[in-house]
Amino acid sequence: MDARTWLITGVSSGFGREMTQQLLRRGDRVAGTVRRTEAVDDLKAEYGDRLWLARLDLTDAPAIREVVDRAFADLGRIDVVVNNAGYGLFGAAEELTDEQIVHQLDTNLLGSIRVARAALPHLRRQGGGRLIQVSTYGGQATNAGASVYHASKWGIEGFMESTAKDVAPFGIGVTIVEPGSARTRFRDGSSRLAAPMSAYDDSPAALTRGIRDPALPSVGDLAKTAAAIAGCADLDPAPVRVALGSDSYTHIHKALTDRLAELEAGRDRTFSTDAACRTVRR
Repeated sequence: MDARTWLITGVSSGFGREMTQQLLRRGDRVAGTVRRTEAVDDLKAEYGDRLWLARLDLTDAPAIREVVDRAFADLGRIDVVVNNAGYGLFGAAEELTDEQIVHQLDTNLLGSIRVARAALPHLRRQGGGRLIQVSTYGGQATNAGASVYHASKWGIEGFMESTAKDVAPFGIGVTIVEPGSARTRFRDGSSRLAAPMSAYDDSPAALTRGIRDPALPSVGDLAKTAAAIAGCADLDPAPVRVALGSDSYTHIHKALTDRLAELEAGRDRTFSTDAACRTVRR
């Protein structure tokens, strides 16, 4: 396989860093974004010009466009764009501040949308490419105490699924990746917690207060998951969604099964609101 050039957001830790290491090791080039370039000094020292770096905060809309444009200008063709950067915000909706909510959506949802919109003109002009969105099983299933985090992931999945239909005629494939748990810094590093309210002490939402506990189990393997995310670029045609990890499969399967059962249970009521009522056939 010929060497590829990738643009990956958030390469300082977790899936982004592991993916970047694997791609550089096999001879690819990576344009990586980080909030602190010193976090990847070791990779830069080892791989030199094959690792292009830029500081980027996904809440800075003008900077996103500038960085993406500069990456394409400096590197020429970029084959795969991976929207990886993001973080978790946990707590009951009532416990969260307006500022926390805005920052979460600005990063996970609007930031990812802006990266995609900045990259798409380049991908279209070069005749194709891939756009990979790192989501989570929480883009289709939910847990208590994560309402705004889920809102960001459900939102970006809707955006990407629709965008996939928009750009398919240009040879651009779009894939949403939904990993389960893995030993990254997501829980004990990047995640942010709301200030607890005593009213929620005995509610399901309180379970998220312990998300930084290092004893919490993780099902997925970091290296395997990162390799599988990158491997989505080889799938033809590009699947709209790829679930990774048995826990991801379990959560998504239950959510979809329950949702379909609820839809079917209300089928008569659903059809009854049509202008021309008709008998529902089963």
